[in-house]
Amino acid sequence: MPQLKDILYKVALQTVSGDMETEVTTLAFDSRKADAGSVFVAVSGTQVDGHDYIETAIQQGAVAIVCERLPETTVDDIAIVQVADSAEALGVMASNLYGNPSNKLKLVGITGTNGKTTCVSLLFELFRALGYNTGLLSTVENKINDEVIPSTHTTPDAITLNKMLAKMVAKGCTHCFMESSSHAIVQRRIAGLKYEGAVFTNLSHEHLDYHKTFDEYIKAKKLLFDGLSSSAFALVNADDKRGSVMLQNTKASKHKYALKSLADYKAKILSNTLEGLELDINGQNVWFKLIGDFNAYNLLAVLGTAALLGEDEVRVLEELSSLDPAPGRFEQVITETGITALVDYAHTPDALENVLLTIKAIRTGNEKVITVVGCGGNRDKDKRPIMAKIACELSDKVVLTSDNPRHEDPMAIIKEMQEGVSPSNYKKTLIIEDRREAIKTASALAEPKDIILVVGKGHETYQEINGVRTDFDDRKILSEMLNLIHKQN
Repeated sequence: MPQLKDILYKVALQTVSGDMETEVTTLAFDSRKADAGSVFVAVSGTQVDGHDYIETAIQQGAVAIVCERLPETTVDDIAIVQVADSAEALGVMASNLYGNPSNKLKLVGITGTNGKTTCVSLLFELFRALGYNTGLLSTVENKINDEVIPSTHTTPDAITLNKMLAKMVAKGCTHCFMESSSHAIVQRRIAGLKYEGAVFTNLSHEHLDYHKTFDEYIKAKKLLFDGLSSSAFALVNADDKRGSVMLQNTKASKHKYALKSLADYKAKILSNTLEGLELDINGQNVWFKLIGDFNAYNLLAVLGTAALLGEDEVRVLEELSSLDPAPGRFEQVITETGITALVDYAHTPDALENVLLTIKAIRTGNEKVITVVGCGGNRDKDKRPIMAKIACELSDKVVLTSDNPRHEDPMAIIKEMQEGVSPSNYKKTLIIEDRREAIKTASALAEPKDIILVVGKGHETYQEINGVRTDFDDRKILSEMLNLIHKQN
């Protein structure tokens, strides 16, 4: 059983009192999870301050407290450790407690506004196909080889993260690919991890409800690259002007991928249809099942990552050409109605525009594009009118509806979206608060050869209203409504 001094290794300590040889069983940053033998780390969160629950943690059986502000009263036999940053300390301590698992496999973090899930999912499937035991940490799900573990956050908390990495190591994993969200980076959930490399996809309007300014959002992403060691690699999208920003000050080796700029990994789009993409990569023509310019970037990011991890590029391209898109990412819903039905996770203006521009590029012009779109509650409000504006400008018909309203009034969200609809687009816009009814209406409006796009939730199998999650899968409902309506007709 480790001692307190063992799990404090590499933590920047300010003051220490009590027995550092106290045996430790677990770590907790939630006082309700503190128990006999645990160390309670008081983290100042966005909703609550862990320092207010130190006494509760002690009553629960905690043997040591790690905090930024010393408690007013101390308790005999309780070790008190003061640090400058509790969240940072928690990450380092969690890593130590679980045997520093990130040192024992090749961990690659993917960050950016869009494309993270697709990239990590493709990398996971690719490395499994290449014969490796592999781990995945993503928005959709977490995986250890074939074992699926439900995902609750884009990036788990530091304790859960290291526990999962340790399990991957125990299962023989040599690689792990993880989404590294800006929230997790700023909240230091990834502190203490050793990255083999980091990848930057792109940056656009998102999470400003949390980061407040776009500059702060950029800085949050950049922290991942600033923390890389000289033995790691940094791979960025050279066609995004923030790509070069990510490379500033990093000690890692610097690499780029692009469609338009000079780069180490570059491609040219030869064809782009609903069946897939054909790319010229380094003089080789390769066909992929993924669709759209944005997926050409994702494929380049995956190719570059694999190459930087030492894999043969020709073998990588062969395997990539057979892989399917990540769930809920430009996913086609197969029906026998003659209507093209697509579901995508796009919940940012940039992602929505990318998807609709892809549809525009591959449509004939003789079909209608019907888009069902909403915006999540308790999230960045500034993007709401922009989302509606983009949907209207690039669609023939738009149904504004509810997404995951969470604790907000769905109609209030929709009204904020409406502000982005120009008078000339009023006639092409419908407002249907109930998402199921919205999808049903879009299905009824569609005729054979038309294209229905339902965006915002993608892979999600629930809808969250007033804090309650109920079963809701856009893919299933869209299929159900199309078959119901068009078989009747």
